[in-house]
Amino acid sequence: MTTLLVTGYRAHELGIFDSKHQGIPYIKKALMNRLIPLVEEGVDWIITPGQYGVDLWACEVVLELKRQYPGLKLGIITAHAAPEERWKEEKQNEYRRIVAGADYYGAVSNAPYDGSWQFRARDDLLFRKSDAILLFYDEDAAEGSPKFFKERALKLNEEGDYGLYLMHAEEIQNIADEESQQGYE
Repeated sequence: MTTLLVTGYRAHELGIFDSKHQGIPYIKKALMNRLIPLVEEGVDWIITPGQYGVDLWACEVVLELKRQYPGLKLGIITAHAAPEERWKEEKQNEYRRIVAGADYYGAVSNAPYDGSWQFRARDDLLFRKSDAILLFYDEDAAEGSPKFFKERALKLNEEGDYGLYLMHAEEIQNIADEESQQGYE
């Protein structure tokens, strides 16, 4: 496996509406914990749809990991041109900073948002270009947008040798609990 697709919930699906939310560092730490062994096993490209939430937090983790693993590359493949144009300025700046650090950035459609077909085309491309997916999805929590990625990844996994790695809310909660417990010691 050399190319890993990483995605999951959008920030608002997790109830996160601010980049300073206390849960983000725990999500990023869980992503880091999952990505390091995969990178050490041979993953050299991490690709993502680049939507605001798990996608961009994973990008930040990859940018951090690139210091330790200089051969690691980050690709962001969006559904349409300028996905950030309607975001608040702070989020736009954060997005542009992350995109500037990516090794590849492209849109499936160079037009602005025109319909759900752009997202289907993006997802088709992401799955074709990757060998496995790391998906933050939790059946016990809200379904949200990752549900479609999970359904597709499960089908690919059953049909051949497409890898499926799921990250659950419990993992993130355990990291938060461990860190708060360390604070008491």
